[in-house]
Amino acid sequence: MPDVLLLALLLVAIATGWWLGRRERRGAGEASQAPALAREYFVGLNYLLNDQQDQAIETFIGALEVNSDTIETHLALGNLFRNRSEADRALKIHQNLLARPTLTADQSDRVQLELSRDFLALGLLDRAERLLQGLVRDGQGEELRDSARRLLIDLLEREREWQAALDVALPRMTRQHDDIRRAAAHWLCELAEQERHSASPVLARRHLRQALTTDPRCVRANLLLAAMEQDTGQYKQAIRLLRRIPDQDRAFISTLLEPLARAYRLLDDEAGLVHCLNELLDQAPSTAVITLLAETLRHQGNDQDALALIRDQLERQPSLEAIHYLLTLYRHNEQGEDDERIDLLQRYTLALVQAHPRHRCRRCGFATEKLHWQCPRCRSWGTTKPIIPPEGE
Repeated sequence: MPDVLLLALLLVAIATGWWLGRRERRGAGEASQAPALAREYFVGLNYLLNDQQDQAIETFIGALEVNSDTIETHLALGNLFRNRSEADRALKIHQNLLARPTLTADQSDRVQLELSRDFLALGLLDRAERLLQGLVRDGQGEELRDSARRLLIDLLEREREWQAALDVALPRMTRQHDDIRRAAAHWLCELAEQERHSASPVLARRHLRQALTTDPRCVRANLLLAAMEQDTGQYKQAIRLLRRIPDQDRAFISTLLEPLARAYRLLDDEAGLVHCLNELLDQAPSTAVITLLAETLRHQGNDQDALALIRDQLERQPSLEAIHYLLTLYRHNEQGEDDERIDLLQRYTLALVQAHPRHRCRRCGFATEKLHWQCPRCRSWGTTKPIIPPEGE
């Protein structure tokens, strides 16, 4: 950070010197001011060379008048302050710029965009929202309006105003930006969850179908639809929805296993569960599917088939989870005898399995036990996915 700051200050110093040189060439009427301005420039350089960065910044600001030649430098200084967590100082610079009557409409919009970023950094969300709404509606240039939309969406998302964020994003932003489209599908899921808990299932289903239209790969929407079908006893329909998830994203196979097994067992269809799990193994072999299949076989009395399945998995892809379940099978086959050594090994393997996170954000690497649809660190939607062993070990 100090190197970046020093580079920025050097650029400001160069810009100041260039501008002062232009002033000196403008004619005799301004010649009397040049020596004072030149002194300020060299004083600022002296502060900079002596690592007195704050004093250097203040001196350069004082030497620069606001006009079309220096607007970029003032904007750069404001951004520099905000990046240093001094948004209050950035705010003063941008407010001073906005008060100048000589700004063009395009320059005024750019300053307002920076002001909105200052307000966001300071937590003044209402003031930021008013500025951004105006820029989205009346801003000069599509690129600037697009930047304003993104900031406004981020603000509304932080306030959990899901419908308002959708109103800004749909349909233009979701067509142009994959990350906005993915986020919009999750905002619709958020609305559906609220409606599900407020006994509005028709609205919830409508929003979940819209989420799948917005982003066909939205695993969360199918999980919620399946949960709603289970709530009403429609277990076959729940299974049908859950079976779609591997085609959306195979990384989430482990996530669908618990509701899938519950639906089959409520239908009293263990054979159907075994058939489904074998199909999932053909699609994407995983320890989670194999251990659930082994447990299902054990419940049917096929202990030897369950043991063979786990041993085969360990031969192909060793994992702590499979070892832990193998020890469980060994203990059950002891016919009630208490084997302290197996119990001890089970406790150790369980502790090792639980020590590893189960989910990781594919964008920033944040690891967690719980599945977060929005990453707590980078705030990206839909980038946190299950860790597939042995990567998680």
